[in-house]
Amino acid sequence: MRRKLSWASNHPAPHPPRRASAAPPYPGPQLSTPNASARVQDVTSAATRAGSERAPVAPPVDLLRRLRARGAGDPVTHVERVPARPGVPVPWPDWTPEELRAAFAGRGVVEPWRHQAEAADLAYGGRHVVVATGTASGKSLAYLLPALATLLTDPRATVLYLAPTKALAADQLRAVAALDLPGVRPACYDGDTPRAEREWIRRHSRFVLTNPDMLHHGILPGHAQWSGFLRRLTYVIVDECHTYRGVFGSHVAHVLRRLRRRCAAPPRSAARPVVAPRPPVVADRSSLPTGVPRQGGTAAVGVGSAGGPVFVLASATSGDPATTAGRLTGLPVTAVTEDASPRGGVTFALWEPPLLPPDAAVEPAGADLTQVRRSALRETADLLADTVAEGVRTLAFVRSRRGAEVVAANARRALDEAVPGLGGRVAAYRAGYLREERRELERALLDGELLGLASTNALELGVDLVGLDAVLICGWPGTRASLWQQAGRAGRSGGEALAVLVARDDPLDTYLVHHPDALFGRPVEATVLDPANPYVLGPQLACAAAEAPLTPADLDLFGAGAKEAVDALVETGALRARPTGWYWRHRERPEVDLRGEGGAPVDVVEAATGRLLGTVDSGSSHFLLHPGAVYLHQGVSYVVDELDLADGCALVHPEEPDWSTHARDVTSLSVVSVRSYVDAGPVGLFLGEVDVTSQVVSYQRRRIASGEVIDTRPLDLPTRELRTVAVWFTVSPQALAAAGVDPPDVPGALHAAEHAAIGLLPLMATCDRWDIGGLSTAVHADTEAPTVFVYDGHPGGAGFAERAYGTAGDWLRATRDAIAECGCESGCPSCVQSPKCGNGNNPLGKAEAVRVLDVVLAHLGAAAPAGADRPGRGAGAAGPAGTDGVPQA
Repeated sequence: MRRKLSWASNHPAPHPPRRASAAPPYPGPQLSTPNASARVQDVTSAATRAGSERAPVAPPVDLLRRLRARGAGDPVTHVERVPARPGVPVPWPDWTPEELRAAFAGRGVVEPWRHQAEAADLAYGGRHVVVATGTASGKSLAYLLPALATLLTDPRATVLYLAPTKALAADQLRAVAALDLPGVRPACYDGDTPRAEREWIRRHSRFVLTNPDMLHHGILPGHAQWSGFLRRLTYVIVDECHTYRGVFGSHVAHVLRRLRRRCAAPPRSAARPVVAPRPPVVADRSSLPTGVPRQGGTAAVGVGSAGGPVFVLASATSGDPATTAGRLTGLPVTAVTEDASPRGGVTFALWEPPLLPPDAAVEPAGADLTQVRRSALRETADLLADTVAEGVRTLAFVRSRRGAEVVAANARRALDEAVPGLGGRVAAYRAGYLREERRELERALLDGELLGLASTNALELGVDLVGLDAVLICGWPGTRASLWQQAGRAGRSGGEALAVLVARDDPLDTYLVHHPDALFGRPVEATVLDPANPYVLGPQLACAAAEAPLTPADLDLFGAGAKEAVDALVETGALRARPTGWYWRHRERPEVDLRGEGGAPVDVVEAATGRLLGTVDSGSSHFLLHPGAVYLHQGVSYVVDELDLADGCALVHPEEPDWSTHARDVTSLSVVSVRSYVDAGPVGLFLGEVDVTSQVVSYQRRRIASGEVIDTRPLDLPTRELRTVAVWFTVSPQALAAAGVDPPDVPGALHAAEHAAIGLLPLMATCDRWDIGGLSTAVHADTEAPTVFVYDGHPGGAGFAERAYGTAGDWLRATRDAIAECGCESGCPSCVQSPKCGNGNNPLGKAEAVRVLDVVLAHLGAAAPAGADRPGRGAGAAGPAGTDGVPQA
């Protein structure tokens, strides 16, 4: 029976193979091997499961039928059946060392799938390649095969592996170490690596696994200590590269360019190493793009050559992966996209929570009595409890950290009421936990001690969680790529699986569960990143200059805008121009945050004991850790006593209040410049730079049981300023009046249209509504007209506003349809109410918003955008009718 390697285990981080005697023993944790076979799973049978034995699980169709029958009405709006697919195996490439074949065979891999061999052939032949196939398709083998083959045949070669999360890097380390190959000596080098182990890794490891943050903060600044490793670097593996989007992706793009720069730097002493020959793979060298290194019969590409290392990228299925990977690396990249791995069938249900009775609904101030839907968090918690009670191993994805805690707590409570003690088999998993807590939860899920886990997207990536039967997705995850990535976590042992998307009471979620054609059978979005963003490029050039003086040749490496950015750094005194290049002028290194989280994380500390509970990123601290906020950690409630932003610390005490807290902010906006515009008579569509000022000013306390607002309490937190990119449209008052929108109704109409437009933009761009903000006003000081703004929530922009501008017709049409098709009378969370509105969702005009959008769509029509580079008309911002800031929660 043919078997496939699953890159997962329940072991602690391993040491490099001990058979290699050329290096001293690794000082890190040791790898035990009794359960290493748990990584090997049968891809042709659903019977093989990781962890302890358990009773057979009901087929997904039967399980879904029982879940649907638990309520009065049927909450399922659509069921999609994704059929099973056989795999297409091919022989090992001729260049695969026999020792490597034997190692893979020992882990259950007899032959690679066709896409694995294709990508490995391209990489081994010196071509930069991205393999973009589905979840559990074996992308790991595609990049490990050429990398490990080279390490075995060339004793001087090295490999660098980059993962977006520490958990994924640790998972891959377990897989590589389990192969027990001589001389490879794999090791993780990240923020959790003890100081005592770091020197050993720098000197002796040939396969280093890390993340972009550590490459940026540790390896590149200390490149002198890594010079031997970098000179001999053969392959750079960039795993889960579709996650590098927006500002984070733009930063990572320049970190990779800085890495290429250091690899190309001449050594201070000794000649470059000569690489052992490898047999050629690509017969027709004339087909290779200009500038791509060719492999001949005498030397391999990458190791110490002018061409630099070969980049091998792995991505979830995405739109145009070759272009995206090329933008990320700055190199020509070939894409392998045809998935030849086997796949078990998936039953995918779209689930809309039921309406609450009117007397249970919670109304915004001043609104008429309106029915709202049951919370997606409560619905997901009940579904999680039901599946766990059935013995179904289930992973529930929840959008926020707080939401993951709430779902886990409610599921535990329901299970304990039914079967005392059963709630102990459910837990929450999220960023902010301590390392030991995360590893223990991963181990418990793999061992079968846990049957249910409520997680943020921290477990979305390639950590191999074998044996899962069902996935619950609480709310649209933002992109189709994430949707299929999360759904693919179930059935990873080749068996049948159930996936359920539980819709939030939100315009986009409501639209999607009633328009399944927008989800199924549609191409996955392209990843959006912009390396030319000046708010990214300037700081990254400063980092590069701090590593080594910049030269004119370096500017070509960093791409468009580099010369202008360097000139700006010279003007501000950060760089000094010399005949030999540009030099960093300061003793301290530049402080650059790749993830745009606005500074160091804030520690959450129990005041009475001094115990560190976890961390919250700086960008979210104003919303999650303000004084009086309720903070959840593994089901235990704490209330914040004090937030010290200067010291990065929040003091809390344990308390079980019957209320939750919800921060509110206010926003103002001014136009800086216009990049492009569409003049459509009474309607204008614009793209440009804006300045946004926001401040968290208060928070609401709401009853947990009913959602009733108890009170609103003021806060005194500092303002935050953001220069970013926005898309906005204006409508003349005359056109609005002709459409039946009276002047008193204009603020509510624009506010409702703004909310829905923000909610629907993720349908067009790789973002979610928490990545973007908005503002609407009946008369804006800079446009002198009724205006709706939607802006990127990242300095310098993240590409989302540009995408909205380019797809404005489709975007605003979907927005208009989502409002018009909602069955409510005057507006609800499914169409025009926003969960993050700074004005308490008041005023809102549902019917009038449809009329506004009808006017905009009618006039935009065939109008073409025009280029522009002019400032806004005014210098300030009028009081907005509605604002939706960007809480990074």
